[in-house]
Amino acid sequence: MGMSVVGQDHSSLPPSLGVVLPKTGEKPCSSVSEPVSASSSPALALEMASTKKSGAAIGPVADDGREFICGWGAAFINVTVTFPMNKLMFRQMLHGISTSNAISQLKREGLKNLYRGILPPLCQKTVSTSIMFGMYDQYSRLLKFYFPHLSDKATLALAATLAGCTEAVLCPFERIQTVLQDKKFHGKYKNSLHIAQELRKFGAREYYRGMSSILMRNGPSNVLFFGLRKEIKERLPDPGSSWWGHILTDFVSGAFLGAFISTVMYPVNVIKAHQQCQVGGPFLSMRTTFWHVYHARGSRLRGLFNGAHVNYTRALVSWGIINASYEILHKLLYS
Repeated sequence: MGMSVVGQDHSSLPPSLGVVLPKTGEKPCSSVSEPVSASSSPALALEMASTKKSGAAIGPVADDGREFICGWGAAFINVTVTFPMNKLMFRQMLHGISTSNAISQLKREGLKNLYRGILPPLCQKTVSTSIMFGMYDQYSRLLKFYFPHLSDKATLALAATLAGCTEAVLCPFERIQTVLQDKKFHGKYKNSLHIAQELRKFGAREYYRGMSSILMRNGPSNVLFFGLRKEIKERLPDPGSSWWGHILTDFVSGAFLGAFISTVMYPVNVIKAHQQCQVGGPFLSMRTTFWHVYHARGSRLRGLFNGAHVNYTRALVSWGIINASYEILHKLLYS
């Protein structure tokens, strides 16, 4: 879950979510909040049943892309709604300024620049979230198939970590987004394509600045997300048969978890932003970047959390939207 400055999230940040219709008297549960098996996934159970009837062999990997589609659609809805808030948070992370000063900057730049830089996060987040849910499902199936002796918790942690590492291949999108959102580059680069062309002059490695920070963020964020999501939802009031009640429950559980993870991972995103706002020059490690930022902000750890309250608010909205949207899409595609 890349709760990246994206707040992921997660939201880093921080990061399937489909509701499985319960039996009478039971609470609803998430379709991929735990490792997939025939008993925990209706889709897999139906697949196994139909395969058994046809006499074909049962493979460990799903042959459709519904999990990927659900993740992609949920992220698309989320990015278009939360991009201005994310841009506000980014300014605070990069420059260590107050919320009012960041808002003043955006006002002076005008509405035409408010959505400047949305293409990279739209591409990156939709694909990243699609990979997050889709590959978590695929890795869970593979691990259950080839390593059935693994415990459910071990399978969950390993599948979530592998999905997070797979997401990291999209680092170039985050790299371009960071450069686009930094005001010092406004007069230098026209758009995403222009930046991509300019970065190429420094070699392919330039596209992957901040990769170590992204890996450090994605793996733990995904483990927390998939590991705690079901637990949080089960502790919320049972919505019964109310469709809006289920949507509200999904929103609240996703919002709370996303805000928590993105706040925990916020300093990692600060380090990533500072690594990626440089074009050319030496590649600084996470440790070196941390000390640079730490000393630049008065040698106070609190300085690493400038903008964290905006990030927390954005993650509440962002992951609430992703969670609820995913549930709706999942019901439509699996009904």
